[in-house]
Amino acid sequence: MAGNEWINGYLEAILDSGGGAGAIEEHKPAPSMNLRETGDFNPTRYFVEEVVTGVDETDLHRTWIKVVATRNTRERSSRLENMCWRIWHLTRKKKQLEWEELQRSANRRWERELGRRDATEDMSEDLSEGEKGDGLGDLVQSETPRKRFQRNLSNLEVWSDDKKEKKLYIVLVSLHGLVRGDNMELGRDSDTGGQVKYVVELARALARMPGVYRVDLLTRQISSAEVDWSYGEPTEMLTAGPEDDGGNEVGESSGAYIVRIPFGPRDKYILKELLWPYIQEFVDGALTHILNMSKALGEQIGGGQPVWPYVIHGHYADAGDSAALLSGALNVPMVLTGHSLGRNKLEQLLKQGRQSKEDINSTYKIMRRIEGEELSLDAAELVITSTRQEIDEQWGLYDGFDVKLERVLRARARRGVNCHGRYMPRMVVIPPGMDFSSVVVQEEAPEVDGELATLISSVDDSSPKAIPAIWSEVMRFLTNPHKPMILALSRPDPKKNITTLLKAFGECRPLRELANLTLIMGNRDDIDGMTGGNASVLTTVLKMIDKYDLYGLVAYPKHHRQADVPEIYRLAAKTKGVFINPALVEPFGLTLIEAAAHGLPMVATKNGGPVDIHRALNNGLLVDPHDQQAIADALLKLVSEKNLWSDCRNNGWKNIHLFSWPEHCRTYLTRVAACRMRHPQWQTDTPRG
Repeated sequence: MAGNEWINGYLEAILDSGGGAGAIEEHKPAPSMNLRETGDFNPTRYFVEEVVTGVDETDLHRTWIKVVATRNTRERSSRLENMCWRIWHLTRKKKQLEWEELQRSANRRWERELGRRDATEDMSEDLSEGEKGDGLGDLVQSETPRKRFQRNLSNLEVWSDDKKEKKLYIVLVSLHGLVRGDNMELGRDSDTGGQVKYVVELARALARMPGVYRVDLLTRQISSAEVDWSYGEPTEMLTAGPEDDGGNEVGESSGAYIVRIPFGPRDKYILKELLWPYIQEFVDGALTHILNMSKALGEQIGGGQPVWPYVIHGHYADAGDSAALLSGALNVPMVLTGHSLGRNKLEQLLKQGRQSKEDINSTYKIMRRIEGEELSLDAAELVITSTRQEIDEQWGLYDGFDVKLERVLRARARRGVNCHGRYMPRMVVIPPGMDFSSVVVQEEAPEVDGELATLISSVDDSSPKAIPAIWSEVMRFLTNPHKPMILALSRPDPKKNITTLLKAFGECRPLRELANLTLIMGNRDDIDGMTGGNASVLTTVLKMIDKYDLYGLVAYPKHHRQADVPEIYRLAAKTKGVFINPALVEPFGLTLIEAAAHGLPMVATKNGGPVDIHRALNNGLLVDPHDQQAIADALLKLVSEKNLWSDCRNNGWKNIHLFSWPEHCRTYLTRVAACRMRHPQWQTDTPRG
């Protein structure tokens, strides 16, 4: 306190004089509080030690003024002596507290240094890819992916073909949308998009891996006139199980299956935002199925003992919430893939300024979704992401995960230091895979202009030479289908930013003269029957085509099948076109991988997963999705500079194998094998490892 500066000066005078009779050396321990028991009682010292801990400096200053005013010299001297002792003791206590604080600070610094050393050591082994910075884009050209992968996971046993003796049962959960194995209705609505394709192909790919016996993809059963009858079938086989060395199937229940669990309204297809009240009903049905399947598998391959799931993997917040409950009930590890995250979506919507937080929550049930994601984080042993950006910028928004704290907790765990029950899931980057069986990847493609001209002419002269039906459907919009095709393939969601792309094309005359634009925006019968956001985007697209008079330059077919998508890519590649993903934020960008496999260079948003894809493939240009001019310039550069186009095409083909399903599943199973049981103290009959 400013008014008590006199204390320090007076104390220094006492200390400089060496202290009076009975002074206590600074570093000696404080005298006992009960001096009467020691026989060394001194009233003055007793008074000081009893009073000093409860005296603040304001009271001390007030007492000092009274002492100075005392006229009796002897009384004043006695009181001054007591005052001096009190001042000295207060200062001594302060110094002691400061010294203890310095000691604690030094200990904390030492602990942090040890944590950093251990964390640095861990980073060369099995820390989260989000911390290591060793994503696909950092691959050294001279290294094979397998060598690099083994170096990154030096303390993990990489999953290999010698795991055939294992008989694993894996459960995937993806609740919303329309899920079936063939002719997927991708783009029908905002719930039936890339996630549906990913989980179906993941189930198929895992079932083909050595050591995996059965994969169940649990979803919702829908028996409604609004959708196809196939979504009401309780079970659908995706792929049969692998064969043994003698060419015989390994078991009647092996393979990958879609299992549809009835929950919610039985005769109604509802969007994901309305599924939250029925999560518990799904969990009850899923638990019954898993118990029955575990018993059946036990009779087939378990020697009579139930074969419990090796892992339960939830996709998106609703399935993550469900998987957390199933994981706890069955005592098996839980894996989580967010696909898209609520907190990130909330931030993006608030930045747009079109809706208040209350309106956003009412429309998207965003707070319940975020709650589900937080609960999933708490229960998950492993979180699989597509990119490092998803870890740092999206999961980093959640209370249940902090990049730095996760590193500290794991470093402490390695040293055996108690973390007081704190736990965070491990984050790993495993890019989605792709099936290249129908793609002919070649290092140098022959010139195809002549072939394309022949194919296109056959449409008009009724030549017997057949072309894919989707080609005719696209080309009927175009005045000159020979021009390079700029291809965009996504549902008409506002965040996919199709309108900015159309504006960039419409306002760039050189681009309009050089190229056509093809927009594959899902499937529709009538715009009036679509959901609000999608209908608004499509209406805006049609108005902009009319505004810029783009008739004959833009194709926007109403329908396509999933089987048509490879043919659309092939048509764009034959015209020496470009694939573009202008989304405001793209969690991964599987269409970019598909396009690269078909020989299409890319222009993509610089926000999200395309950054990692571009780093790995180096097959195009990244742009700011808000910058209309940058989008037009990048497209014009690729369609006009043929050497650049060829380099980008060949670069994409060179490294596309990094995104194959076998690579994805090998990494997936390696990581899952390192997961611990949900409750390690409980014992189950399923061996781990």
